[in-house]
Amino acid sequence: MSGYAVCFNIRHKRRGVLFQNRYKSILCQEDAYLSQLVRYIHLNPIRAKVVLDLNALKRYPWTGHSVIMGKVKREFQEVNEILSLFGTKKGKALSSYSDFLSDGIELGRREDLTGGGLRRSAGGWVGVQLLKKGKEYWQGDERILGESNFVSEILTASEEKLDLREKLKRDGWCIKRLAKEICKNLSVESKDLFEKGRSNKLSHAKAAISYLSNKKLGLSRKAIAEFFNVSGPAISYLIKRGEDVVAEHKLEALF
Repeated sequence: MSGYAVCFNIRHKRRGVLFQNRYKSILCQEDAYLSQLVRYIHLNPIRAKVVLDLNALKRYPWTGHSVIMGKVKREFQEVNEILSLFGTKKGKALSSYSDFLSDGIELGRREDLTGGGLRRSAGGWVGVQLLKKGKEYWQGDERILGESNFVSEILTASEEKLDLREKLKRDGWCIKRLAKEICKNLSVESKDLFEKGRSNKLSHAKAAISYLSNKKLGLSRKAIAEFFNVSGPAISYLIKRGEDVVAEHKLEALF
């Protein structure tokens, strides 16, 4: 593909990368995840403003949606398998599928449905770490779309391990949820986290959030500092203090 990219750039007098990444191949858990993924992919032209609406999308040739709707013929594309997710009769299935797509337009970009195949394309686990070094990045396995138990089973079958950080992310843990739970445990108002104050409870809450975000969720000091809108050195201090706070209040039991 690099040879084609070089020829294309010479012919069109351009520079730079032509292909962003390889195609994306994702293992999905059950029909609910598959239908969500199909909808997300097929709505890409609308989100990118390549087509105006669903009517225009029906006739847009560069997506599988036009084939499902019967406006474009492609022998290689399987249609019935997708329609069977929405009904047993074709007419009703098409109507339900169209309504399902319409409901997804307002959802916008969904991070949980993007990035499949990144690890494989980047050369496995090590490749992704090098690719994302120095940047905030959740290391959930993007080749697999499903709940944490499902992902764990698949990785176990392939002799790979879902580490704690990946599992916590798939179970819905993020710094906002963590902050909310810690504030509840320490009787602190969540809104007060972003105010200047020296009360012990508030200080303990910030320290615990910083420590657990860094050690359990794997967030960088920079990401935590941006959450609190404070400097990096301040977060380093909070993380150091947070270990004692977490132990004193037994906050690791939150997970």
